[in-house]
Amino acid sequence: MLRPLRLASRRLVSNTEAKLTRAGPLKALRACRYSSTSPPTGSHSRLPLLAFAAGSILSGSIGYYLANRSSDSALDELAQLTLHPASTDSGLNERYGTPADFREAIEELKRSFPDEDTVTTDSDDLEVHGNSENDYHPGSLPSVVVFPRSTEDVVKIVKISRKYRMPVIPYSGATSLEGHYRAPASGSICVDMSHMDKILEIHEADSDLVCQPGARWMDINAMLKQKGIPLFFPLDPAPGATIGGMVSTGCSGTNAVRYGTAKAEWFLNLTVVLPNGEVIKTRRRSRKSSAGFDTTKLFVGAEGTLGIITEVTIRLAPLLPTNVAVCHFPDVKKATEAVSEIMNQGVGIQCVELVDDDFMRSTNLFGMSQRKWPEKDSLFFKFQGPTPTALKETARIVRAVSERHGGFGFTLAASEKEANDLWADRKNALYSGLALVEGCKGWSTDVCVPVSQDIAQSGIVSTIVGHVGDGNFHALLLFKTDEELAIIRDLVHRMVERAIDMDGTCTGEHGVGIGKREYLYDELGAGTVELMKTIKRTLDPLNLFNPGKLYPSKPETEPHLVASTPRASESTR
Repeated sequence: MLRPLRLASRRLVSNTEAKLTRAGPLKALRACRYSSTSPPTGSHSRLPLLAFAAGSILSGSIGYYLANRSSDSALDELAQLTLHPASTDSGLNERYGTPADFREAIEELKRSFPDEDTVTTDSDDLEVHGNSENDYHPGSLPSVVVFPRSTEDVVKIVKISRKYRMPVIPYSGATSLEGHYRAPASGSICVDMSHMDKILEIHEADSDLVCQPGARWMDINAMLKQKGIPLFFPLDPAPGATIGGMVSTGCSGTNAVRYGTAKAEWFLNLTVVLPNGEVIKTRRRSRKSSAGFDTTKLFVGAEGTLGIITEVTIRLAPLLPTNVAVCHFPDVKKATEAVSEIMNQGVGIQCVELVDDDFMRSTNLFGMSQRKWPEKDSLFFKFQGPTPTALKETARIVRAVSERHGGFGFTLAASEKEANDLWADRKNALYSGLALVEGCKGWSTDVCVPVSQDIAQSGIVSTIVGHVGDGNFHALLLFKTDEELAIIRDLVHRMVERAIDMDGTCTGEHGVGIGKREYLYDELGAGTVELMKTIKRTLDPLNLFNPGKLYPSKPETEPHLVASTPRASESTR
């Protein structure tokens, strides 16, 4: 709409200039005068009016020229940033406002949100929002933290950020492990979504609900249980994770073997504020749709770089009876072979988790378990079925298959309390793992291939937990000194490279952030990464939304080639 108006304005000025040229100044000025019901009676009476008209045209033309020069310059810059990579390592814009611009932005935020608890520059608040106890990536503080309560609030924040070219960092449950909410060195606005945590609508008959992005998945399930609604949201990452963060990182959890990940159909639609301040809803609430390509998926795993999510419609699943069992194995190989056969039986498996012998030892040391476990590689199963009979049949089949692969000590919970106690041993993985080395810290990483050999050769004490049903393994690497931390950084690098070499992934569910972005060219290929950057430049040419995350710098060496043709063994089938 702006372009036709601009063109019309330019035609008007051009026509005026043409009149001045052809008819001379006085005649042209007469043509531009406002009409009057009392025409002048003499030539002298025309002079003040002519002078006023001349001055008006001149000042208006100069003002128009300067305004349009500035406007055109800004539009030209946006077009350039949209269509062409910036001259930076990542190809994305890194030119932001000045410190003075940012101070003005903060003042405008305070005027726009006068409530005392909405905008803060308190040093303690900035410290909390720029660091994390969950990872060991460098901390970096935002300039200001804002707590919106509605989509309209987020739009205001985005428009101010755009006006002053001040980056925006979405902040949600703060359970990130890859530095997703670290501020850029230039300064930024941290948008803390914790006050947008409401459940807006529940549609029990349709098995879905609408919530704000700060709602936590555990709170949603607790609320459904309290209301007696026999449904639940099955994605189960860290206990404090929020729906907005779960969308943005493409998370999953222990239930992924049965219900899939965030990139399945669990997020039906999103309300998103785009970098230009526009609000979109990605689709309707219907369970399925063939209307265009899936714009919801565009924001799943985008890590807040394409838009800020303000509402989500999530799909719910029937809450079925479950039971828990544990079985021990001579080694990891036997355990994984058992899982492969069990999954092919078609029985009701909701979760199957592989843990190593060090994990079982740490569980015993931690002292919270109700029993002492054999310190062997083990599988934790969660069975699911509509009736007690179905659960018993699943347990019988799983036990038989496990024993064929050397499994022993099969333990099946005899009550709901015992089932909860057994599963708590698995869910306490982080805290029990830290019990292996007194006074240590832990680096948690994930890839999608077995990693035990790399860790054993490094000499680093660790535990491994695997969502073995989908090949996603987590390693908790323990250290006490800076020297050990350096070894771990190198170890994680080797583990990721090995995973990619085996046609795996650098991250199964933690996301990319700043910790894993350097691996994307190798994993996805240059064409895919450049396509991602093209989408980013199109939606966010100024690179204001969560800069420095997800999109890697171009590698100094050629990345591994991603196969585009069938392997020889496949082509002969």
